[in-house]
Amino acid sequence: MNDATPPALPLASRAAIVLIALLQGLALYAVFALDESAPFNDIAHRCRWMAWVLTVPTAMALTLVNLRDRRMWLHVAVGSIVVLLLASWIGWNVGGDATGMEPSGLLGPFSICMAAATFIILPYWQYRLQHGHWRAPYPALFELAWQNALTLALAALFTGLTWMLLGMGAGLFLVVNIDLFQRILTDPAGIAVVTGTLMGFGVLIGRTQHRAIQVIRLVLFALCRGLLPLLSLMAVVFLLILPFTGLASLWTTPSAASLLIWVSLLLVVFTNAVYQHHVGQSTYPRWLRHLVDASLLVLPIYAGLALYAMYLRIAQYGWTLERFWGVVVVVLVSGYAVGYALAVLRRRGRWLEGIETANRWMCWTVLATALLASSPVLDGTRISVASQVARLQSDPAMLDSKELIPLRFKMGRRGVEALRELRQDPQVSRDARAVDAINKVLARETRWSDDQPGKPADNTLRDVATLQRQLSVAKGLPTPSPDWWTAVVEGKLRSADCLRVGQECVVLVRDLDGDGNDDLLLCELTGYVGAHCVLHVRENGQWRNEAAVNFLGQYGRGHSADEGNAALRAGQLEIHDQRWPRLALPHGKPVSVDVIVPEETAP
Repeated sequence: MNDATPPALPLASRAAIVLIALLQGLALYAVFALDESAPFNDIAHRCRWMAWVLTVPTAMALTLVNLRDRRMWLHVAVGSIVVLLLASWIGWNVGGDATGMEPSGLLGPFSICMAAATFIILPYWQYRLQHGHWRAPYPALFELAWQNALTLALAALFTGLTWMLLGMGAGLFLVVNIDLFQRILTDPAGIAVVTGTLMGFGVLIGRTQHRAIQVIRLVLFALCRGLLPLLSLMAVVFLLILPFTGLASLWTTPSAASLLIWVSLLLVVFTNAVYQHHVGQSTYPRWLRHLVDASLLVLPIYAGLALYAMYLRIAQYGWTLERFWGVVVVVLVSGYAVGYALAVLRRRGRWLEGIETANRWMCWTVLATALLASSPVLDGTRISVASQVARLQSDPAMLDSKELIPLRFKMGRRGVEALRELRQDPQVSRDARAVDAINKVLARETRWSDDQPGKPADNTLRDVATLQRQLSVAKGLPTPSPDWWTAVVEGKLRSADCLRVGQECVVLVRDLDGDGNDDLLLCELTGYVGAHCVLHVRENGQWRNEAAVNFLGQYGRGHSADEGNAALRAGQLEIHDQRWPRLALPHGKPVSVDVIVPEETAP
């Protein structure tokens, strides 16, 4: 038996694994069944309960060998203390006296950090239980990490497939008017019991059927071996052509940093699989090894570009929770990138042997980052709140619902406290409009509710003054006439969803058809696909709906919807006259002339 071969599981330990998963399912059910009763009516208590239930029992199910092993129970105790302390901190953050706060922005990253920390520390715990010390060799850690990942994946697959069969069986019995199984499988308690039991059996299968796990891993590694050269080629070629295309398109594409990070992460994962799977063997021909080496050497450039893209967004819009966690990911990926590039440059012994050292250092770095970023030491909420408050203090004119809502609903109690303190700021308090905006956001019951406390949620603006505060007039263009505002609020004109509270819209007043009268283009702005507009014209002294104008998907490569929205705000609308007018037969409707593309030039 080598260092990574799992020991045989006694019968009592096998039964305990299934029991742990069953109790885990019931513990999760208790949170939802008793969410309005003490102690689960307090979000901080729910956070601690959920964090412990999802991490510690899972770790026990994956590491348990002997129930009498004191080292295992010591691991459980230490892990429980760490998880409960960190969960208490996050629970305090998402709590507070303000209603309607959305905890997902804080709980989501915390859950990912706990999952990453658990995944990293488990191989060391497993090795210590098996060999009595922490000094695990790299191959053993690699084997145990993959064993854990595939065991959980197999358990999830087994649970899903079994639920499909149970659902089909319940349907069969319904045909003969027996609904007992249907009631059991749709009852929340029944779902918790069945799912917990199935996950326990799935984990037990993964931990006892070592050959099956090894076969699955070999298949995955074979796929990685085939895909790594293609990914390496794309990574190298992209950077070779980048000097000729320029970097401007990277900075204007919202997903550029994410794409760069995904390429880097896939290179790291595929390289690990190929290296470990063929230790001591000639993995690729020499020219393919050189191609992979080249892709690893350019990894720091990918990380540097992603960091610079994040820097541009932060310099322009400040820190937010999303940007904080984006920077954390980019910095960690940069560590892997530098380590793998050094492994190529400092080659000693086997091909890419240096990535073992890089992986060891980065595992501990990722573990420390996951724990510190979930604690007061490296607090993304504190950084984000301070950055956004500083932006708003520097320019109180920015104080509107769009800027204030993230502080009120996404950054926990400290976001709400920051809004209350901002309201007392001397520079802000002199601006009645800014104070009014803060008061209305603080009074909201939910993110999408009306501004008035105690009033049922109504997401529609009802008066001209509120619409004028929310709706922007394009820079350099005149303000619409008073009767247009009234017609929009009264619903006589289509509003392109601009009557919804918090919706970002802009209106452009221009003579679009050249008849000497001003027309109005009311545009709802979106940050992803573009603007949706409605055209209003005045006829016989009355406003009427004329047409819809969509700029959705009108942005080519190197341009983004944000760029088009900025042009609308600045009033930069180009008018292109049609060459051919619309034609009509007597008593018929006008039709447009569609130009036929000659066959020899058609795409």
